[in-house]
Amino acid sequence: MISVRNGGQSLVPLVEKYLGSRIKTVFLVFMVLFLLLLGSVFAMSPAHMLANLSGTDFLWWIVAIFSYYFLATLLPIDKIIGRFYPLFALLLIVVTVALMAFLSMSGNEFYPELTLANLHPKKLPIFPLMFVTIACGAISGFHATQSPLMARCLANEKYGRSIFYGAMITEGIVALIWATLGMAFYQGSEGLNNVIVTSGPGGVISDVATGYLGHWGGMLAILSVVLLSITSGDTAFRSARLTIGDYWAKENLGLKKRLLISVVVLSGGIAMSFFDLTTVWTYFGWANQCLATITLWMATFYLYREKRNFWITLLPAGFMTSVCVTYIMYDKIGFRLAHDWSVLTGTAVALLAVGYFVFKHKK
Repeated sequence: MISVRNGGQSLVPLVEKYLGSRIKTVFLVFMVLFLLLLGSVFAMSPAHMLANLSGTDFLWWIVAIFSYYFLATLLPIDKIIGRFYPLFALLLIVVTVALMAFLSMSGNEFYPELTLANLHPKKLPIFPLMFVTIACGAISGFHATQSPLMARCLANEKYGRSIFYGAMITEGIVALIWATLGMAFYQGSEGLNNVIVTSGPGGVISDVATGYLGHWGGMLAILSVVLLSITSGDTAFRSARLTIGDYWAKENLGLKKRLLISVVVLSGGIAMSFFDLTTVWTYFGWANQCLATITLWMATFYLYREKRNFWITLLPAGFMTSVCVTYIMYDKIGFRLAHDWSVLTGTAVALLAVGYFVFKHKK
């Protein structure tokens, strides 16, 4: 809604407006790298699934997916995305509801290990890892980068609540259902973990879909997840192209400049798609929550300027600050400090950030 009320601006100029110009270029680089990470993740994952299903080479599917990405990134949004994606979303919702119905009739217990105990096979700490692992279904910087795409298509501001809030709630429900399906189908975390280790998340989706819906129903369910991944990837690259374009020039870019940006962005995504998927996903998870944190801080300053209740975003911003700092201090992709020291550092940084904002507000 901040984008709607600022002429459909993308996240970078909004961050500049509400958090200051000094962060603009750094944020642009971070955001574009994140979108390339996400685009490559959502190319690799469906490519692996399609290769396993068809028995063909992974490389061919990567080429096919990125060829489509090029068209979706370059063409106007009403040519492909606006025309077909509502149908893909409907397919995903129908399949998810059907899976939940069959789970209800299967007799399987929904949560066979309902406990507050740490069931991770390596006993890794719940905080902050859970809050980075569970990404888009709970809080997502990626969705903040996508919001301006919808803001530019909004015919009337009154549709904002049903579109933005409605989409957020719908995705949260879909995420919870799939998490429930994964736990219930294997009747325990041990079986689920074994499949993840041997076949990855794609193996879980295939098992659950075919187990509850049979061969053809399962194929339809897998297709819905594949399409969801691909449509997330192309909007990531499109958002990267629009963000760079907004930074490059205030006026509308011509076809040549849009083509050049699209080629550069997709080339970076193609290069990343040949890295290890698990490693790329780890960086994506942390970067996604960092973007969410920055967006929460931006929303806090927006609400403060508008003299509205800014605590509704300030407290989550502080919490997510502690999550992101603790994670990069603790995890193998960061500084690898002891968990206690990492939590202490993350908490201290979060308290300092919130305290600084409150002090400035009172002043």
